[in-house]
Amino acid sequence: MTSHRQRREAPTMTTSQHVHTSTTPESFLTPPMRALENAGALDPVVTAANALSSAITGNESIRDLLRGKRLGHALHPLIIEVPMGTWMSALVLDTLGGSDGRRAARLLTGVGVLSAVPSALTGWAEYSGLQQRDKRVTVVHAGANGAAAALQAGSWLARRAGRHGLGRVLALGGMSAAGLGGYLGGHLSVSRQVGSHDAAYDDGTNGREH
Repeated sequence: MTSHRQRREAPTMTTSQHVHTSTTPESFLTPPMRALENAGALDPVVTAANALSSAITGNESIRDLLRGKRLGHALHPLIIEVPMGTWMSALVLDTLGGSDGRRAARLLTGVGVLSAVPSALTGWAEYSGLQQRDKRVTVVHAGANGAAAALQAGSWLARRAGRHGLGRVLALGGMSAAGLGGYLGGHLSVSRQVGSHDAAYDDGTNGREH
């Protein structure tokens, strides 16, 4: 990358080489997230994911498009709003819409499943160039989102067959998986700050005032 953030590329570090600060964690979720970052058992999955990401981003023009280079920052956080929003809306209709909301809920579920494809592609474009510790989190993030899409696809099929109760159960499971994926995505984008962006923003003024 020339105009996007250069910090993403870094030498691969082994678990024993990871250096963390001694600051006391403010969240009870921080220690398990640190453990996930250091989970060497995920490395075979990371190796397979490397090949997938390389296949998706092998063409520089496609990689730049999927990373949102012309936008100035990663495209993935923007695109992911579509499946999350449509699936959440379908869940609201399942809860409050009664029988009159079934058709709309099925439509929203289907739109979410279709939009999960470009969401995944933009996510895999962000994957390339990450450090090993972040790749470990990312493969779990991708697995959770993949499970969410599969459950939502099953929900759409169940609704289409008239099995609306099963469709609601599958949709609820899908949103639970998507919630896990969303938390891990937030860790990557906020705590680890791995999202690609225009290098012009790296002017020394980034970050919060504490």
